[in-house]
Amino acid sequence: MSSRLQEKYTNEVVPALIERFGYANSMEVPRLEKIVINMGVGDAKDNPKAMESAVNDLEIIAGQKPVITKARKSIANFKLREGMKVGAKVTLRGQRMYYFLDKLMNIALPRVRDFRGVSASAFDGRGNYALGIKEQLIFPEIEYDKVDIIRGLDIIVVTTANTDEEAKVFLEKMGMPFVKA
Repeated sequence: MSSRLQEKYTNEVVPALIERFGYANSMEVPRLEKIVINMGVGDAKDNPKAMESAVNDLEIIAGQKPVITKARKSIANFKLREGMKVGAKVTLRGQRMYYFLDKLMNIALPRVRDFRGVSASAFDGRGNYALGIKEQLIFPEIEYDKVDIIRGLDIIVVTTANTDEEAKVFLEKMGMPFVKA
């Protein structure tokens, strides 16, 4: 069983991109590789419960258990020791990746206050797109009453596109709501 987004990709996006960029082979067309969701938890050093609730929120949002990330270096100014827990991340691939992107574009992002679209300049030069979200409450699975503190999260959409232009057109065709310039 494939998701709506996968069907849209094969039926609409691939032919449109082949026509637009003149690919010789359908395997050259950019596709999603993975989606990485990252949540920094700076207050985890003072409050161990904060890490637990962040991991729970991330697990609910992604539908997959997150990995706890640890500090690589000690930084005295931030009272940070090497090996301390500082965040959580999830890497989505395959079916879950498509379901998450569909949910993000069609349900979560429109719930952002004063939403006009996402920035079209957040590409990294290699065809990957980064998106920052200020609060996890935009996801419908998160229950407002059970949230102890509002946390932001970063979402990185990794594609096989070679240039930012190809990646932007690809994500536009997939349904990413970019700001109209």
